[in-house]
Amino acid sequence: MIFLGPPGVGKTHLSVALAEEAIRSGLGAYFITAHDLAADLGRAYREGRLDRRMRVYLAPKVLVIDEVGYLPLDDLGATIFFQLVSARYERGSIILTSNKSYGDWGSIFGDSIIATAILDRLLHHSTTINIRGESYRLKDRRKAGLVPPREQEGVEAAARSLASDSVPPKTRQKTLGSTPSEAKEAHR
Repeated sequence: MIFLGPPGVGKTHLSVALAEEAIRSGLGAYFITAHDLAADLGRAYREGRLDRRMRVYLAPKVLVIDEVGYLPLDDLGATIFFQLVSARYERGSIILTSNKSYGDWGSIFGDSIIATAILDRLLHHSTTINIRGESYRLKDRRKAGLVPPREQEGVEAAARSLASDSVPPKTRQKTLGSTPSEAKEAHR
């Protein structure tokens, strides 16, 4: 499962809810941000214990990797991220959140080839959910006039860019709107 969308639309919240449901069902789950994952595995690599540390992320049935794309990964981080995705491929579920469209993943990983290889494995058996809408955290501040209107921030353009990305044909894609009627319509 991959949740794409701008900040504040509930990607992390949905991921945690799915992980909690997996735990209630008797499955193991683990949550970590992409940056912390890369830092942890990079440190283990430099200390010569990557294989042992990698088992922590291979063991649970559900691995949630949050915030892919908020910070770019260095070469080692990108390589280790690819190794983890490859090792979990068809063995364990990954729930991933990102504020970047798939077309921008080359900049996240510093290399379009490794980004393509990661996406190839992630998208093979996944569902992508594009979430559009206004940041939940900023909604009340915007109503109070403390934050400029959305149109001035370019949020609409970013949301349209995320929603318009092409996804390989084997990948199911859903878009959730910012209102219940839009979400209902997108679900059809």
